[in-house]
Amino acid sequence: MRILIADDHRLIVEGVKVKLAELGADTEFSVAMDVGELRHSIQNDPPPDLALIDLTMPGGDGNAHLAETIRHLPGVPVIVLSGSEDPSLIKELLAMGVQGFIPKAYSPEVMLSAVRLVLCGGVYVPPMLLQELGNFAGAATAHGEPAASLEDRLRKLLTERQIDVLRLLSQGKPNKVIARDLGISEGTVKIHLAAIFRALNVRNRVEAVVASRRISGL
Repeated sequence: MRILIADDHRLIVEGVKVKLAELGADTEFSVAMDVGELRHSIQNDPPPDLALIDLTMPGGDGNAHLAETIRHLPGVPVIVLSGSEDPSLIKELLAMGVQGFIPKAYSPEVMLSAVRLVLCGGVYVPPMLLQELGNFAGAATAHGEPAASLEDRLRKLLTERQIDVLRLLSQGKPNKVIARDLGISEGTVKIHLAAIFRALNVRNRVEAVVASRRISGL
């Protein structure tokens, strides 16, 4: 497995390499110290299995280097490393298509667990983002709809299997684990998730988790 690390701080790069080496003896790393090196890597090197990218790098222009990476590496999970813990920024990046956001203040153990989750097909969301999202009514509760009527409406819209998927999703389980627990394929899980997103009027897993917590018993 090859992991691309893009960060302009050598100490952080070396620390990340040491911890992620625990993923397995076959783990290899490529490093980009600025946006120019990152661009060269994603355009010329074989695609990595995972990319960890600093939010602010020399030569960068906002989030453009992240968007470029996602565009050039379709199917490769991208995790953002950042000194920021701004929930609005995290939501923006998740909506852009990154598979995780790890604040640099977090411990190496949390980083390793987050990477493992993403490699299994999940999305790592910092706990404070879920807390922030829980402070406002999501799209599914627009217009002041009471919680009880919301539950009734969702249970009319969702099948029992979709509710099972939603319950496991709310526990932070990735698609691979949901499929295993329910005895279905990952493709079927994705189909159920698409239907759930439509029913909840949400755009992604993060918003679906918030909405699911408003359903009694999930």
